[in-house]
Amino acid sequence: MTSRSLDDFLDEQNSRIHLSDRKLSNLVRDAYPIGVPALIMKSSTDRMTDSSGYSFILGTPDELLRNLASWLVTNAGNTHRVLLKLIGRLWKRHGREDIALAAILLSNLDHKGMGTNPWLILQQSINSMESIDSLLLNIEELFRAKRQPPNDELIFNWINGRKIEQHMSLIVVYSGLLHGHTFSSELIGKIMQINIPVGDSILTRIKSKISSLEA
Repeated sequence: MTSRSLDDFLDEQNSRIHLSDRKLSNLVRDAYPIGVPALIMKSSTDRMTDSSGYSFILGTPDELLRNLASWLVTNAGNTHRVLLKLIGRLWKRHGREDIALAAILLSNLDHKGMGTNPWLILQQSINSMESIDSLLLNIEELFRAKRQPPNDELIFNWINGRKIEQHMSLIVVYSGLLHGHTFSSELIGKIMQINIPVGDSILTRIKSKISSLEA
């Protein structure tokens, strides 16, 4: 099926579905397989799920997820509160498509109107164990959407918080530097003191690149 099939699927939905984060969660799960060849979905994604930390990986194209997110935001009405609850549901279900869609939604919500901080929402959404991929999906999406990085106080809180928050602070600073943002020398110093698990080559490389970018 094509992206046009997604349009047909969405056109069939009752407008009242946008009042329920539970119903929207079920709807997007039904939408993910649209456009994904059945053989690809079955053969490759079963193997990837075991080592990825995701509950499922369907191989849904990024374009379809972005079209789905656009439909959700456009039809949300005057408030994005239901979509905020949907993000929480997507993180709990924790398929890769869920996390990718949550990232796109988080970056496009009306945070100013709701008085919310996308970085705090991300912090509150993550579990004590997350893949680097799930963190990168959200952090990169926020920076691509021209969101400002979290303030130093919040990053310092992460550095002194859960291990997963320490790792998130490392990735946020690295990604922020790549997107042209600057951070205080005190913060960079604290970031460089974060202990990386033995054998974690990705975080080790990120830490090394922060050092080289700041040299």
